[in-house]
Amino acid sequence: MVAGEEKQMEKIAEGIYKITYQKPEPFTPVSMRKSEMADGALERLGKGRKDGAAALPFEETEIQFEQTARGITVTLPMKTDEDIYGFGLQLLSLNAAGRKRYVKVNSDPRMDTGESHAPAPFYVSTAGYGLLVDTYRYATFYMGTNTEKGTSAGKREVNIPHREFSESALYAFKRAKEERKVIIEIPAAGGIDLYFFAGDVKEAVMRYNLFSGGGCLPPMWGLGMWYRVYGGSDENHVKKLAKGFREDKMPVDVIGIEPGWHSHSYSCTYEWGYLFPNHQEMVDTLNQEGYHVNLWEHIFVYPAAPFYEKLLDYSGDYEVWNGLVPDFATEEARNIFAGWHEEQFIQNGIAGFKLDECDNSDFNPSNWSFPDSTKFPSGMDGEQMHNAVGVLYQELIFNAFKNRGIRTLSSVRSSGALAAPLPFVLYSDLYGHREFIRGMVTASFSGMLWAPEVRDCASGEDLLRRVETIVFSPQALLNCWRIPNPPWEQVCIEKNLQNEAMEERAFYMDACRKLFELRMSLLPYLYSAFVEYHELGIPPVRAMAIEDPEDYEARGIDDQYFFGRDLLVCPLTLEDGDSREVYLPAGLWYGFFDGQPYEGGRRLSVQAKEEVIPVFVRDGAIVPMAEPVLCVREDTVFEMTIRSYGRKEGAYTLYEDDFTSFQYENEGMREVEIRRGGDGKIEIAGGENSLRYRFKGKTEFIG
Repeated sequence: MVAGEEKQMEKIAEGIYKITYQKPEPFTPVSMRKSEMADGALERLGKGRKDGAAALPFEETEIQFEQTARGITVTLPMKTDEDIYGFGLQLLSLNAAGRKRYVKVNSDPRMDTGESHAPAPFYVSTAGYGLLVDTYRYATFYMGTNTEKGTSAGKREVNIPHREFSESALYAFKRAKEERKVIIEIPAAGGIDLYFFAGDVKEAVMRYNLFSGGGCLPPMWGLGMWYRVYGGSDENHVKKLAKGFREDKMPVDVIGIEPGWHSHSYSCTYEWGYLFPNHQEMVDTLNQEGYHVNLWEHIFVYPAAPFYEKLLDYSGDYEVWNGLVPDFATEEARNIFAGWHEEQFIQNGIAGFKLDECDNSDFNPSNWSFPDSTKFPSGMDGEQMHNAVGVLYQELIFNAFKNRGIRTLSSVRSSGALAAPLPFVLYSDLYGHREFIRGMVTASFSGMLWAPEVRDCASGEDLLRRVETIVFSPQALLNCWRIPNPPWEQVCIEKNLQNEAMEERAFYMDACRKLFELRMSLLPYLYSAFVEYHELGIPPVRAMAIEDPEDYEARGIDDQYFFGRDLLVCPLTLEDGDSREVYLPAGLWYGFFDGQPYEGGRRLSVQAKEEVIPVFVRDGAIVPMAEPVLCVREDTVFEMTIRSYGRKEGAYTLYEDDFTSFQYENEGMREVEIRRGGDGKIEIAGGENSLRYRFKGKTEFIG
């Protein structure tokens, strides 16, 4: 630190430490968050350690601060073998060690710079800590990219032959051999708070999520199948599609309606347009048939919107697409915007929203951005608002639902730090299938959820590979806004628009139905994983580096991930064909579908037909499976089968409540404890009192 600016590091919770340098800005992720830190869960996490209290891997004196003309620079020690994860949703790489990360919201990141439509100034290190830099500024992180002057002074090797003459060889990523530094630049700020989270990668992630308030807990229906309809749909087309799903026995829980429902969109009126003259009758009918309706929108408020005049004094001084940019940092703007949604939509049966274009496009020809110099009534500038607005938008919509006592699971285009408690799943259409898979891995380090949605498909095989991935993801979403007919009827957009069906339609419809049913069978398992996310901070879909931080081989894997506690998912893409290499951690594993045993601690090649995804289960795992339903209704009771894998003792806790309200905050969760003893017998404690799960003694022993 600079002389005269020293301040002792403060312990604010078990394993969480804060250090302040000079006077921080008034608008930061921590100062503006609405969720309280989960103190009790953090205390229990600390008591669960066998080796005592978690400590940081470096001394406070090794954290250096400097005020410069550019802002604030922070330096931290970094070892040569550290791996670094986080910085929010990252689609282009997993490990940030040796890389530069620029924490700026950008809807169209083309290079691996750290820019993202959901960046966060938070990372975790395999050295044993996580760090949140509490700022909305466009902070830059140099993760061991440079050595200090003098470090290389003793080097004298000369005349070293070059083995390859190419740009790729010259600029290839190289891990440093010398001790380096983490260098963090925070522009414009006159002070900063740093929050450190001690422990290995898993503990640091859990502490960060609990510091955020704990993970979100969506309604059970939100974990079912989602289908976003054709952008040119009217109410008759929506009802026709919904009726067809039920007739074809295709499980679907959520119907998403795209921009055409507005009387004006880009910017928005938030009023139903001429395509939906009987919109309330349509919504009521869909609700009666077990569907939950989700509406597209964005933040830019068109002059014809009913509450436009009320927002004039609580908006930024620049427009986007002829619409106001509300200042959601002000209570007045939040109340106006959220109040309209609560009164006009939520109380009339709308179950969620798709919050689009809050992700800042500087370089897209259709620029949805406001200048960084924009002034907002709250005192925030455009730079801060770009990095803040995604979370602020989520919070006001979430609170509008909570005011009604009902839960939502919705979609959002942008997010940021401390977003774990908010029930929104990120999406975008800008990436390929491999990047969609990587997004689920990287988002899990920063309290974010990612939807690898099915959108454009090159073939029927591509469709199935993508559907397989969404089945094992936080949100099982088909985004069919470009096609009027379901993709299993026709994957070619041009032919779909002409209502021309594929010859193999029956095969792909049946294959998709079976995959949808698989998702519905996994709902109780996945819901219980979300309860653990809420209470413990452990992400329901997570990177292998989180699940086992000590497994060095798993650190760099970005194309397979854990789905809940015991399922290891290894998706195939169209480019893979019918085979791929997988890595199984140490121990015995079983094929989820066929029960074939595999010895772990190694890599192996696996094959799978186009309608099958490779999934592996730990030895001793208990996986509760439900009889699939077409949708989750308020009175749905799941008929359960217990799958027991291997010979080891094992256990799984199913959690239940009403699946829709916030009563669990006062009453807690009911638990059903399923155990397999050393004698191989299955015992179910609490099953006889369960209201939402029915057990008839049906058990499958696999392996």
